Amino acid sequence: MEQLKTMTDEQLAIKYMEGNNQAFDILLSRNQNKLFAYILFVVHDEGLANDVFQETFVKIIVKLQNGLYEPSGQFSAWCMRIAHNVIMDAFRRQKARHIVEPNEDNDLGKLRHKQVWEGNVEGRYVNEQVLRDVKTLMDKLPDTQREVVFMRFYQQMSFKEIADATQVSINTALGRMRYAVLNMRRMAKKNGILLEIE
Repeated sequence: MEQLKTMTDEQLAIKYMEGNNQAFDILLSRNQNKLFAYILFVVHDEGLANDVFQETFVKIIVKLQNGLYEPSGQFSAWCMRIAHNVIMDAFRRQKARHIVEPNEDNDLGKLRHKQVWEGNVEGRYVNEQVLRDVKTLMDKLPDTQREVVFMRFYQQMSFKEIADATQVSINTALGRMRYAVLNMRRMAKKNGILLEIE
């Protein structure tokens, strides 16, 4: 067991495919929180998130048992791709949400990233409020845009990993991020929210 703990997720997946059940227990413990956080962020419903999470791990187990995992990329990105597909299936089945794609009306500027640094107490409170406002605005984004923002900034995934996980081109992933930023700026302006970090 100790030897398994030093292995990468990719190596553990191979061990599980070879019949080592302890390897899967370690994979599950390493990936379940990150995967559930992603699912919950996208679906916005804890009950649905639990269902999607369970279905995702059943699919992961079945795919591993059938030898359908190729360790050519990160195991966690492979799991996210499966979760993404389960989420899309759930949305289609329930027709609970309509995924709104960007349109021509959303053609503003570009995203500029400004690093958050710790300043005085007042500055810290302002920064915390800005981050809360950003989270509120993110929650109002269309599903496809919110998903890309979450993967990029909360999961630190590259745009290539995001494209792979959501099964779209890198340009589409970049476009969704751009539209997400434009939509957040538009909503902030409409609601008089200042998004400047101190």
